[in-house]
Amino acid sequence: MKILVAYDGSDCADVAVQDLERAGLPSKADALVISVAEPGFPAPASSRDEIIDGAFVKHGTTTSDKLGERQSGALADVQAMASRAGKRIRCSFPDWRLRVEGRSGKPSAQLLALAADWEPDLIVVGSHGRSAIGRLILGSVSHKIVTEARCSVRIARGTTKKRDGPARIVVGVDGSPDSEEAVRVAAGRMWPAGSIVRIVAAFDALTPTMAGSLIPPVVQWTEEQNQAVLELVRRTVESFDHQFRKMSLSVSNIVKPGDAKRVLVQEAESWKADCIFVGARGLSRIDRFLLGSVSTAVASRAHCSVEVVRPERRAQR
Repeated sequence: MKILVAYDGSDCADVAVQDLERAGLPSKADALVISVAEPGFPAPASSRDEIIDGAFVKHGTTTSDKLGERQSGALADVQAMASRAGKRIRCSFPDWRLRVEGRSGKPSAQLLALAADWEPDLIVVGSHGRSAIGRLILGSVSHKIVTEARCSVRIARGTTKKRDGPARIVVGVDGSPDSEEAVRVAAGRMWPAGSIVRIVAAFDALTPTMAGSLIPPVVQWTEEQNQAVLELVRRTVESFDHQFRKMSLSVSNIVKPGDAKRVLVQEAESWKADCIFVGARGLSRIDRFLLGSVSTAVASRAHCSVEVVRPERRAQR
């Protein structure tokens, strides 16, 4: 397994490093830690500086020299930052083949370019910021990575549970290939003893119009259609149980009508899940049994870590 860890020295990035221990990752893997220095504005001028064409320049130092020194120093700083994160990861995963790298540029662009070249199986990033109502939201870098990366992405959030204690894993399914891949990935991880899995599915129930609700045949047809979809969803969810049971994991499943992103987030929060696994793409709304584009919404709103799973494509290219 190839794992790319994005680290910027923030509290959220520290959480992402710590969360690796709760992700069920293998004891042997190739890991790359990257930190990116984003070019910024020159530092404020001191009393000996001159302002020339909007740039701060020290006496005897050209603008290009000054900027070069700043960029060189910033690159050294992020290299050291990545090294510190690498040492922390090595303590938890001593058998990983690990290297660190510092780069300069726009963080999201550098991460995506590196991922396209190195082709990791998983990118791990922290989630930045909080909304006014206290719900975690994605930072600009995290959002771009989770929506544009070609591989799976883990948005890491902290937990107060013991690092070696049982994990509680929610897997969102909708019958699509990507949700089946989410099941396969979650079932293949190395979870602590006693860990439990909850498979969650949501479906859009048909509702008759105000006029239709007064016509018995329409009401009956609507109820029959909803019942048929419900049975299909239940059979689909139950078909995944054996993949977890053969890994000696306890598993339960739940099917609820409603918006998939709301159902998944609420179920994970009420169940106190450590992580949600969800496919990157799902069935269309026409099918009324959907996951699809909700993956980004779940990654943004969930209280816990979220892994957006994409099928392996390296062998196809």
